[in-house]
Amino acid sequence: MATAMTITEKILASHAAKEQVSPGELIEVSVDLALANDITAPMAIRVFEELGVKRVFDPEKIALVPDHFVPNKDIPSAEQARIMMEFAHRQNIKHYFELGESGIEHVILPEKGLVLSGDLVIGADSHTCTYGALGAFSAGVGSTDLGVIMATGRIWLRVPATIKLIYQGQLRPWVGGKDLILFTLGQLGVEGAVYKTLEFSGEVITELSMEQRLTMANMAVEAGAKNGIFDADDTTRTYVEERSSRKGSYLSSDPDASFERVINIDTSEVEPQVALPYSPDNVHSISQVDPIALDQVFIGSCTNGRIEDLRVASEILKGRSVAHGTRLIVIPGSPLVYKEAILEGIAMTLLDAGAVIGPPCCGPCPGGHMGILAHGEKALSTTNRNFIGRMGHPKSAVFLASPAVAAASAILGRIGSPEDL
Repeated sequence: MATAMTITEKILASHAAKEQVSPGELIEVSVDLALANDITAPMAIRVFEELGVKRVFDPEKIALVPDHFVPNKDIPSAEQARIMMEFAHRQNIKHYFELGESGIEHVILPEKGLVLSGDLVIGADSHTCTYGALGAFSAGVGSTDLGVIMATGRIWLRVPATIKLIYQGQLRPWVGGKDLILFTLGQLGVEGAVYKTLEFSGEVITELSMEQRLTMANMAVEAGAKNGIFDADDTTRTYVEERSSRKGSYLSSDPDASFERVINIDTSEVEPQVALPYSPDNVHSISQVDPIALDQVFIGSCTNGRIEDLRVASEILKGRSVAHGTRLIVIPGSPLVYKEAILEGIAMTLLDAGAVIGPPCCGPCPGGHMGILAHGEKALSTTNRNFIGRMGHPKSAVFLASPAVAAASAILGRIGSPEDL
């Protein structure tokens, strides 16, 4: 009789053509989608070409997304984008996105139905773990590994042990997926799940929208995890079937599957959360954070640049103004998010409040452009990392929070909660 398995183990077993796998086992798996961006693709392309291979393993199973330094901010970034574009055209890559149809890779791939439940996705970007929200196994690798995957369609992986997180209770006002994952990082620490799977479950999780789940899966890597993953349920099925004609595998962990740890979290006690410099696990409840004056607030990124995030921010900003001396930068995660924001009147609300809206891209999150911080400046951001120098000068400081806290803080000109308004 087959041994009980977790969702992650089931996906890895099927892609290794094995009946079952167990934690610690080294396996070779086939890849459903390989992903790179304008920073990581040129290095992967160089590795691919050094292998002497003429054609990629499958031009329909590779996605190349210019999103980090676009529209090109300088000559080196323009060269990076050109290398990727020329390779995509040479290889007839189906999922290469020109600037007008591109956005943040981890926003547009789910949106365009390119990832389904049960898929195995490998990307040359650490936040590839985002797609676990869809019930897929997805993980980041270096550009060298990705170059080999583009040639072979395969990769060696060690099967991760799974930490099961069970969220139960009621959500307090203004608390969402970003607060839950920040709270969890505060509990686990940035090394609390190194090369593990974080499996998100419980009654609270089943009620979360796909946008909220994508936010949580996105930051699994901040605990050191190999991947984050959710049960494929009705929310998942509705989301993917509206976007793809491919059939997914809707998987759940077996009731008697083996977990390395099981952690219960009572969400009734969780307030809006803020991660203080200089680590995503330096987390405190908003009521415990000093009202620190802010030079900049940024709403966007692969963590919180979706339409639901902009709706929350707009709801708080409507009829109000950004504080004098504070900059509010909003970057929609994709052209579709941008269009929806225009159609729903969100863009007008943001502009009326004094926000600057940028084109869909990563923007200032990785220290790219359109919002770099100067010496001594403090920013509150809906992004996923706040390491030293992450968004600019090494003597700047970044605080992480949800779109609700970000919008309220932009109005207040300091770190604060929607309740303060």
